[in-house]
Amino acid sequence: MLLFPAIDLIEGKAVRLLKGAYEKMTVYSDTPAAVALDFKKQGAAAIHLVDLEGAKSGTTPNLETITAIKRQSGLFCEVGGGIRSMETVRRYLDAGIDRVILGTAAVQDEAFLTQALAAYGEKIAVGVDIKGGYVAIRGWTETSALEAHAFCKKLEALGVKTIICTDISKDGAMEGTNLQLYKDLQSSLQLNITASGGVSSLEDVRRLRAMELYGAIIGKAYYTGAIDLKQAIEVAK
Repeated sequence: MLLFPAIDLIEGKAVRLLKGAYEKMTVYSDTPAAVALDFKKQGAAAIHLVDLEGAKSGTTPNLETITAIKRQSGLFCEVGGGIRSMETVRRYLDAGIDRVILGTAAVQDEAFLTQALAAYGEKIAVGVDIKGGYVAIRGWTETSALEAHAFCKKLEALGVKTIICTDISKDGAMEGTNLQLYKDLQSSLQLNITASGGVSSLEDVRRLRAMELYGAIIGKAYYTGAIDLKQAIEVAK
């Protein structure tokens, strides 16, 4: 299982939100590229990046910071947050980003998702953010009418290979991850599933790996020191 330590970005800074609330923000570093280099030093091979401003606005305000992270770390970089046009997809991939994650756009614009998949194949992933069993959109500020599991099945049928699945109620809360959710998804889908939200102990990592998930994202647990990243990467293997 791949472990993706995460950097969430606002105004070029590495931050964390509690359950997606922008007003509950903690700034962890003014130099995100240095954070990425620390990930690399701990043994990480990949990194998960989110432009939180982009998630709200549909623009790429942190593109410069993101490309600096890729250039300086050399890690596999996946990026999400506000990617709603082919132009934005191109901008990231041309800058050397390895995979882009579509969120709101994948929910609301199937034609765009299909076009992106046709052009870039496995470089396109979809973020499935779940709130009360339904798919949340627009930086988690709205909940759609789509039932999450049915939406994942649809993505599989469209040719999506990788999903990043977040239980919003668990995100940043340090209360453990939603193991049952990932077990259900893993047993019924032929997709690369990355678990996100609440991965806060080595036991979480161990149990997700036992399910043979593709990946897991570690955010707040790294920044608070609750998880030793080097140890967690070893456990994930």
